Order: sequence, then structure tokens, then C-alpha cells
Amino acid sequence: QVQLVESGGGLVQAGGSLRLSCAASGSIFSINDMAWYRQAPGKQRELVARITSGGSTNYADSVKGRFTISRDNAKKTVYLQMNSLKPEDTAVYFCNADLRRTAYSSRGNYWGQGTQVTVSS
Repeated sequence: QVQLVESGGGLVQAGGSLRLSCAASGSIFSINDMAWYRQAPGKQRELVARITSGGSTNYADSVKGRFTISRDNAKKTVYLQMNSLKPEDTAVYFCNADLRRTAYSSRGNYWGQGTQVTVSS
């Protein structure tokens, strides 16, 4: 099985910082894009940040300049450094990976279990 396990969520005051980590494990041949999504109560899931296998990144407008996505290919881990947090950032954050399990299989999309981020005012 493929597993994506997030860590680093928690409660922080507005203006503070958190760093989320997501480690992929299991039978994995290669990982293409990795991304962070979030979903707040009553709202649709939205893309927060994405990073390609080559290191190119893109961000939601709401987090540009505050969040930084990075990855460690050797560790099969993606990170999300969140600075200057706002109450509007409160959500469950999900790790996502587009990966190939074997050299002969097509790409598949996998999700982590989610980690809660709460920003108080």
C-alpha cells in the first residue's frame, strides 16, 4: 500500500508559523507532483500549493508570500512552511501526491488523512 502521513498541524495564534510535513511510504516507483490542499467547514476543498518533481511551484493567491512548499525527494517528503498565519487559514490540510507505483503502471493520485490547523485571533 501507499501511505501519505501528515504531521505538524496544531493551534497557533495569528501571525505565527507552522510547518507541515507529509511523508510518502510503501511501494513507489516515482513521484511527480506533490501538493497541499485544505478544506474549511462549509467550504470546498482548495489547492493551497503544488510542487513538481523538478521543483516548480505554484500557490493559491490567498497564501502567496506567506506559505512555501518544498520537497525532499530522497525522503519522499513534501513540506509546507506557513508564516504570518491568519484565522482564515484555519482548515484541515491534506497532502496529495501524483505518483507511479511501478515502472509499468500508470500514475495514480493519493491523499493523506489530513491534519488540523487552527489559527486563533
